[in-house]
Amino acid sequence: MDILKTSTDWAKAELWSNGFFALFGVMFVLASLLFWLRGETDMARAFVLPMFVAGVLMLILGGGLFYGTWKSLAGFAPAFAEGRAGFVASEIERVDRTMAQYGTAVFAVMPLMIAAAALLIIFIHGPVWRSALITAIVFLSLIMLIDSKANARLEAYKKALILEVSGRSLN
Repeated sequence: MDILKTSTDWAKAELWSNGFFALFGVMFVLASLLFWLRGETDMARAFVLPMFVAGVLMLILGGGLFYGTWKSLAGFAPAFAEGRAGFVASEIERVDRTMAQYGTAVFAVMPLMIAAAALLIIFIHGPVWRSALITAIVFLSLIMLIDSKANARLEAYKKALILEVSGRSLN
C-alpha cells in the first residue's frame, strides 16, 4: 500500500470538506443580506447581524482549515522522504490529537451549546435574542455535521496508518 497516496487522498478530501465551511459561510452572508433587503418584520430584520456574524465566522473557519490542510498536504512528501516509519508515527499522533479534539469540542461541547440555545429560546422572547439563538443552533449543527464526516474520514485514515505499521495492506 502506498501510504503517501493514502495520506494525500485523505488531505484532498479534507480540502474538499473545508470548502463546505466557506460555502455555508457565503450562504449565511447572503441570507443576512436578504434579511436586510427584504425583511419586513422585526423578527426578519433581527436575523441580519447574527447571520452575518455566523457567515463571517464560517468563512474564517473554512479559510483557516483550508490553509492548515494545504500546508499539511505540502509537507507530506518531504516528511515521507525523511522516513516512512517516522511519517506514519507522526501522522498517527496527529490523527489521535485531532480525534481527541473532535471528541471534546464537536461531540460534547457543541451538543450542550445547542441544547442550551434551544432551552433559552423558550424563555427569551425578544426577536434579536431568538434570532441569535436560532442562528447559533444552525451554525453549530452545520459545524457538527461537517466535522462528524471529517472524524469518520480520520478514523478510516488511522486504520490505514495502523495497517501500514503492522505491514498489512487494505487491498
